[in-house]
Amino acid sequence: MVTSSSRKKVIQIHVVGVDRWEVVKEVPVLQDPVALAVDGTSLCVATWDRYLLCDIQSGSSEKLFPHNHNRQHVIVTSVGQGEFLLNGPESLGMFVMKTGICQRPPLQWPQDVLAARVCFPYILTLQPHVLSVYSMLDQQHKQTVSLSGAKGLLSTSDGVLVFTERDIFSLRLVPFEDQIQALVEHERVEEALLLLNGVQNHHPLDSYKELQKATTCRAGFVCFQREAFSEAREFFIKGELDPREMIHLYPDMQSCLCEDFQSQFDQVNKSRDLQVLWQADRNTFHRYLVFLGDFLRAVRSTGRGLKHSMEVDCALLRLYIELEDNENLQQLVAFPDGCTLNHCVPVLEEHNRFFALGSLYQTHGKHNDAIKTWVKIADGFYKDPSCSDVYGHIVWTLSQLKDRDTMWKFADWTLQRNQKVGVEIFIKCPPDDRVETQDVLAFLEKYPLALLMYLEFLINDLNSEERHHSRLALTYVTQTLRGEEETESDLRATRGKLQQLLWESKFYDVSTVYERVGSTNLHIEKAILLSRTGKHSQALQMLVHQERDLQAAEAYCSRVAQGQDSQSRQGLLLILLQIYLSSEDLASAAVDLLNNNPLLFAAEKVIQLLPDSWSVHLVSHFLVGSLRETFHHRQMARLQKALAQVELLRHKLNWVPASKAKFRLDKEQKCKVCQKDLAEPQFARNLNGNALIFMASYLRVWQIATGRNL
Repeated sequence: MVTSSSRKKVIQIHVVGVDRWEVVKEVPVLQDPVALAVDGTSLCVATWDRYLLCDIQSGSSEKLFPHNHNRQHVIVTSVGQGEFLLNGPESLGMFVMKTGICQRPPLQWPQDVLAARVCFPYILTLQPHVLSVYSMLDQQHKQTVSLSGAKGLLSTSDGVLVFTERDIFSLRLVPFEDQIQALVEHERVEEALLLLNGVQNHHPLDSYKELQKATTCRAGFVCFQREAFSEAREFFIKGELDPREMIHLYPDMQSCLCEDFQSQFDQVNKSRDLQVLWQADRNTFHRYLVFLGDFLRAVRSTGRGLKHSMEVDCALLRLYIELEDNENLQQLVAFPDGCTLNHCVPVLEEHNRFFALGSLYQTHGKHNDAIKTWVKIADGFYKDPSCSDVYGHIVWTLSQLKDRDTMWKFADWTLQRNQKVGVEIFIKCPPDDRVETQDVLAFLEKYPLALLMYLEFLINDLNSEERHHSRLALTYVTQTLRGEEETESDLRATRGKLQQLLWESKFYDVSTVYERVGSTNLHIEKAILLSRTGKHSQALQMLVHQERDLQAAEAYCSRVAQGQDSQSRQGLLLILLQIYLSSEDLASAAVDLLNNNPLLFAAEKVIQLLPDSWSVHLVSHFLVGSLRETFHHRQMARLQKALAQVELLRHKLNWVPASKAKFRLDKEQKCKVCQKDLAEPQFARNLNGNALIFMASYLRVWQIATGRNL
């Protein structure tokens, strides 16, 4: 027990026993103590003009701040945990820690306060006719109780006792849960959450968590009713709201819930009937639908969402249909967690969402039903504009399908509709799961364009074996010969591919392909095949006389001579010239060939072939160009010879002084060029003094003079 004595100006600490009590310590103060409060070993004392902090154990004291209150209005009370409430200057309730610092803002209260007590988290102040309640959390005035002749306050375990001139009143604290719920019901959400956080340390952890979740969810419903959807979403997620509670609010979505579901927030949710809103204000109701989608997507991957995945996914499916959100609907049915067929199939069929229905079948492993549904859309039995390319989606799905029975079942329908696109079911297969090549080739026999594209894929992309090259060439021939069934541009493209294959591939059977084209008018292709057997004269004859394409004949010479020396091309052009000269109708072509390629013909050979009737003027351009080329070659040869002679003279100049020196040869000495033994009397010597076999030295000089290797 702690007492104060104004006569002795001390604070006395007593130990109280059963039959006696005694003073164990005295703490002196400089002025008369007026009021005091104790919290543990800390003591706060008010004198007639200031407040002091004292430590009971050490006896030390610390001055806080002065005051100008009379004895009746001096207030010192313990808040708890080493904190005191004092009646400070300017009508401020000051919170002071035992360390002498303030951790809370001061409380503004009236001047004539007689007493103050703490009933956490509230401060109660007493005036002659009024009891006022303030919050310690936000320092705001919360409640007023009218009295008459108030005299004093006394704290109790669950509230306070108020003394008046005639009566004693007991005021008890309403349970925090009831306070918070009342604040939420009055839509004072911020105050409710502030109070919730403030009383956290005064509740057991488990019960506080449950209270926090319930309060946060109730705050979310308040924001939901205000259409503050962003805040509502955050509250619902933080409060771990059961997503079924939100689905339950929407009348059209209630069929997604189990029959035994009971809402825990029915009283909260009755304030706004969404069914009435749907009929009265569709725009506002649409915003509520959008919010539902945002919330369900946010919780779908959380523990609550996974626990009730069937209800969440079924509600999302209905929601996307209502909002006509085809993109999200397709994503949902493509990767569902809980979309059950029993519930979702009738809904999708009712709203003509057949493409999504097929995707749902596909996800649940019902590949046959999925493809069958999409085929009906493509054939026009079902109307569903949500997918612009159903056929392309069918092809892609079949190409990725591991269910070979379903793939073969719909392969005919796919290729009958479009061979060029349908063949992708075999081409776009995963590399590690391709269909057997021979099975595909046998199947595609009745689809020539698809067969052609598949063979191209085998050769160009998979670098397939030789027999496929021959088959592709024959397929190109067959496709080319069906000219009446192809457009002119397609026909040109096919012949171009055929010719490219015949030129570049080394794996097809020349005799087999030639046997197929031999009786046709594909003369260019026959000429290419003849070139593979070295029959260039026959090939050029065919291009000139049968195909009547002189440019093709000249291009033939260039193509065959690629990668070979100039003599090969000269020989081919000379054969072509002879063919031209053998026909009087091609005399102008022969002249053009000579005049356009004067550097590629040897003049002496050409002159022997020219008819005697031709004038010099006719081939003057050729002769001039050929002579210039011949003269150029001769001059270059002379120049190279002269340079070699200069190099030889330079070596002789170095050789002369070197030859006058003595040189010793030992037995088994080796040549530095060829590493052979010097076994003959003839030898040479290089500038470094090394002996060389004479022939090796000669060869080295020849290499230097000509710039070539033997």
